[in-house]
Formats: sequence, structure tokens, C-alpha cells
Amino acid sequence: MEQLLHHLRNLGFTEMEAKIMVELAGKGPSSGYEVAKGLGVSRSNVYSTLQRLCQQGYLHRSEGDPVRYSMLKTEELTRMIAGQMKESLSFIENRMPRVEPDQQPFYNVGGDRNVMEALARELERAEHEIVVDVWREEAALMRSELEQAEQRGVKLLWSCIGSDTGMERLLPLSAWNPGAGERHALRGRKFSFVIDRRWCMLGMRGEDCATQALVTEHPVMVELLLHHFTQEMVLYEVEQDLGGELAERYGPAYERIYRKYVEIDPREAGSEVIGDFEGPENSDEEV
Repeated sequence: MEQLLHHLRNLGFTEMEAKIMVELAGKGPSSGYEVAKGLGVSRSNVYSTLQRLCQQGYLHRSEGDPVRYSMLKTEELTRMIAGQMKESLSFIENRMPRVEPDQQPFYNVGGDRNVMEALARELERAEHEIVVDVWREEAALMRSELEQAEQRGVKLLWSCIGSDTGMERLLPLSAWNPGAGERHALRGRKFSFVIDRRWCMLGMRGEDCATQALVTEHPVMVELLLHHFTQEMVLYEVEQDLGGELAERYGPAYERIYRKYVEIDPREAGSEVIGDFEGPENSDEEV
């Protein structure tokens, strides 16, 4: 009952209108007095609401003594509402003023539900290609939307991380404030989606952190994420072919390369191992 009232309110009906419609649908043709008695409300409120619903076409009115009211058939009601909504949405889409920004804005989306719903909406709009870089937990959440996209003929390119060690070999350094001597390990799982090389989302999600994401159509961010994905893909293929040789030449997790360009946390300066890459057999990444 409450769910039905909730969805009727979502369609724009007032609380009283929704209750009267459900009452009439359940009991059949009734007088205003009978409806008011069934709902336990004043007749004046019921009569004014019945009149309004009749004027809008949602109720039938049968003349007599007393006047009786009845609901439209459910399929007729939903068809009527759908037609009205379609007409209104079409009008809004065509007539709403548009101001094209000089540059594509960046939006922050917070909250697990908001982020996942925003992503699902865009996945449903995908026409050509989806590039996905996620952990297995987020891949499982979006599985249905991704499968539907593939069934529509959308090309799906993905990279899926299955454990922390997979990221450690690519990101061996924690955030570090040299002045304060503090380290900040990232909590949560990073994810990114690029859709039709036009729209992208970059975010983080996890059990110990709030879900947040950056959303934009700015070409710089789109290009950055595409380049990152391409580099991961190339690195993965090279490691599959030359994993042992790479570890021998450049050190575990390419430590010797990192030390040439990136300052290492002093507390790790004596360590000979940054990550755990020893060859393709330990790679958790799939492309």
C-alpha cells in the first residue's frame, strides 16, 4: 500500500488523490461519503479531490442519487499518464533554454547511490564504445548494464583488478607529506569509465570511504583516461611476454625506473622492493 502511494506521488498526485484512487480501485464504484468513511477523512476534502480527479480524466462519474465515482482501468490509467509525461518531456527537451559553455564543466557526484545511478544512466546511452577500468566489486555491480550494452552492439574494453597487489605494482608510492612526515594510504577502490570517447567518470568506492566521483565531458580528462588505459594494456601485454626479463633488468615493480624520477618515502629508502611484480604469473590485471 505505502509503495503504491509512494509511486503515485512520484507521478505528481497529492497524498489525498493517491489515497482516493487506491480506495476506488480496491472497492469499485463508491459515493463521496463512502470514500470519506473508508479513508477516515472529512467529506469536504474528499469531494473537492474527487471533482478535481474527474476533471483531469482519472475518474468516471455516474449520475444518480448518490453520485458514484470509479477508477479508470489500470492499463488505461497508465497509458494516459505515460502519454502526458511523454508529451511534457518532449516539450521540455525542445523548448528548454540552452547555453553552451565555453568549456565542458567538471561535476562532483557524492554518495554510492547517486554515483551508481549516474553511471547506469550513461551506460544505457552508450552507442559505440565503453572503456572500463575497475575492480571486480564494481564490475559486478555494473554487470547487467555492461551486458545490455554489448547486446546493443557497443564495443566493451575493460581492465579489471582483482587484488591490492595488482595496484601496488603500478602505484608503489603512498601519498606523503615530507614536511609533516605523514603518509596517507588511499582507502577504497579506484574506478573509471569512458563512454563513446565523450563522457567519463573517475571515482573511488569502498567499505571504508565515502563514494565520490568526478564526471565530465572535457576532452582533456577523456584523453587522459584513455591514455592511461592504453598504457595499462601495453604494459600488461609486455609483462606477459617478458615478465622475468623485466624484473631482472628493472627490479621488482620497476623499482630502478621509479627511483630515477620519483622521490621515495625515506622510510622506504632502505627497501629493495616497492611492489611485488615478479613476472606475468602474479598479475591480477586483465585487459
